[in-house]
Amino acid sequence: MKESLLQYAEYNAWANKRVTDALLKLDDGLVDREIVSSFSSARDTVCHTLGAEYIWLQRLQLAEHPVWLGSGYDGTFAEACAFWTKVSADLVHFVAKQFDDRALQHVVQYYDRAKVAHKTPVNEVLHHVFNHSTYHRGQLVTMIRQCGATQIPGTDFIAFVRKA
Repeated sequence: MKESLLQYAEYNAWANKRVTDALLKLDDGLVDREIVSSFSSARDTVCHTLGAEYIWLQRLQLAEHPVWLGSGYDGTFAEACAFWTKVSADLVHFVAKQFDDRALQHVVQYYDRAKVAHKTPVNEVLHHVFNHSTYHRGQLVTMIRQCGATQIPGTDFIAFVRKA
């Protein structure tokens, strides 16, 4: 299980970096262009996905008071992309440092944003985080296309494993 989750974490970080690199090549203002999707712009989608990865990372690290960034990220778009890249790398590190599969089966207790308590095994949290990011990366690729970009990065898992 650890090897599989580590590969998935590495894939997540790789794919997030490819998408943020493409977003950063867009002309100024296009990341704020209104596009009908789960969130109204590429910036909002990036900030949401960054925020989700970040709060889950904090929960996995057993932070007493995890911080939800939400759409209220105060930095520039480039800073948000860099922070997302860092958080994704931190998730890789988190998985890598787990001593064995038993650590990934550990049940972590946390509170959602509505202050409802939950208990979930670490491996299920990680699957959720990576799947959630994949969902929003797909939206971001569509947004990049709608902004007129023609150089769209491939983010399929098979492309990741082939490059290795």
